[in-house]
Amino acid sequence: MKTAGDSPLPDAAAREKLERLSHWLDDRFAIPGTNWRIGLDGLIGLVPGIGDVVTTALSAYIVIEARRMGVPKAVLVRMIKNVVLDAAVGSVPLIGDVFDVRMKTNRRNLALLNDHFDSLREIEVARNAIKRKSRSAHSRRKKR
Repeated sequence: MKTAGDSPLPDAAAREKLERLSHWLDDRFAIPGTNWRIGLDGLIGLVPGIGDVVTTALSAYIVIEARRMGVPKAVLVRMIKNVVLDAAVGSVPLIGDVFDVRMKTNRRNLALLNDHFDSLREIEVARNAIKRKSRSAHSRRKKR
């Protein structure tokens, strides 16, 4: 868990772990003869009843980790909506299975997570540039 002095950006290993999980769930295998990719979400979801429960739990794990990383509630709500929609439509036989393959809920949620942290990184870079510029101006004034 973050402390008050930590950077608002999570370590790269935490984000990489979620990237790998998302890849395995949504894109791991190519469907021969198509441009489509399928992951464990689409495959496990074929198992009646338990498949959708398992894949929803794995998708929820990504949201839980995003919360631990300090992602704001607005982004978490969007991520949760994606998981709920995937679980609801995914539970419909056949239609839900095709939906699972095409929606890529985990990739969408990872994109939301990355967009949030990329914007934080841009803000941090801008703040550091302003601080350096301010220090530089201050040291020039001292030399006079």
